[in-house]
Amino acid sequence: MNRRILLVDDEPRVLRAMERQLNGRFEIHTAPGPREALDSLARVEPFAAVVSDFRMPVMNGIQFLAEVKRDHADTVRVMLTGQADLGTAIAAVNQGNIFRFLSKPCPLEVLACVLEAALEQYRLITAERELLEKTLSGSIKVLTEVLSLVNPGTFRHACRISQYAVHMAKQLNLRSYWEFELAAMLCRLGYITVPQQVLDKVASQEELSPEEQAVYSAHPEVTERLLEKIPRLEAVVRIIRNQDSPASDAELADGLFVGSDVVGAGTAILRAAIEFDRLAREKKSRHEALIHMRVAGHFSPRLLDALETAEVQSVQRQVQLLRVGDLEPGMVASRDILTNNGVLLLPKGEDLTLPMIEKLRGFARSVGIVEPVSVLVP
Repeated sequence: MNRRILLVDDEPRVLRAMERQLNGRFEIHTAPGPREALDSLARVEPFAAVVSDFRMPVMNGIQFLAEVKRDHADTVRVMLTGQADLGTAIAAVNQGNIFRFLSKPCPLEVLACVLEAALEQYRLITAERELLEKTLSGSIKVLTEVLSLVNPGTFRHACRISQYAVHMAKQLNLRSYWEFELAAMLCRLGYITVPQQVLDKVASQEELSPEEQAVYSAHPEVTERLLEKIPRLEAVVRIIRNQDSPASDAELADGLFVGSDVVGAGTAILRAAIEFDRLAREKKSRHEALIHMRVAGHFSPRLLDALETAEVQSVQRQVQLLRVGDLEPGMVASRDILTNNGVLLLPKGEDLTLPMIEKLRGFARSVGIVEPVSVLVP
């Protein structure tokens, strides 16, 4: 369990005293000021908690803890100060979102109890994040693998969109980008209800009949119905629902990316990722795609700036002839994969996902497959 505590105070005597008293119970680190503390938070392993004085040079404790909240949200924040007036406490709670507010001088046992409570709070925060990132993401992975089995092309499309979305979120230093990643991976889940001929017409930008347009336009609603019963996906569902909505004034003015509007920011990111991928599939270069999006004026300049570095690196692959039992996820069919009686199971150029490989092995055992199969191996 992480028991790393960062003590921040511009008085060396106070730091030495607290370090001496607490070192046996916790893994104590110290910083003589806010700037040094922020450097430590950025370059070393995560701290479970940070304890800050209020009156310090460069920035006060409230400003410092607000930066910690922004850049290291999991770290639990405690203020220990002699400036124990009500206004200071209110500002600390509102801006720094602190866990506890303590007045100097603080008895050792009181401080130690608060730090133990802060460590437990950190454990709960990280355990919840692990639930979201591992358990929930693992469940969603099952849905995406079903999509890869039903419609491999759409699955690859979703993977590309997700890659662009995560890249933009990281470039903008946005928190909770797991929600943007899941929204991108699942935004085309509703395609499983759309006939392939309709998807082909959409891809080639052919005009749809009113009936076809109605079926296609319903795919975000279908996705929403499939996901709405899964806990913790409320924001993800709303992002997917809004993917075809027009850009907001806040988005175009970059106002979404400095606040806590996860749905608004996620919607803007998803729309930009979808359009960027569409233009790239039209064989436009990255530069041409971004010029087109800038001229259109429907996307945040900050998102387009982030996409300037989102070029996907090509992977060198070699052709191998393998038995079905030797296939692995990540390979790509370099020739059509057929049954012995000529039924097409996987067309050339499609990815071999785990569900698809299991499907091929099932056919190999039942009706037989033309082997060896030709695949591209990284």
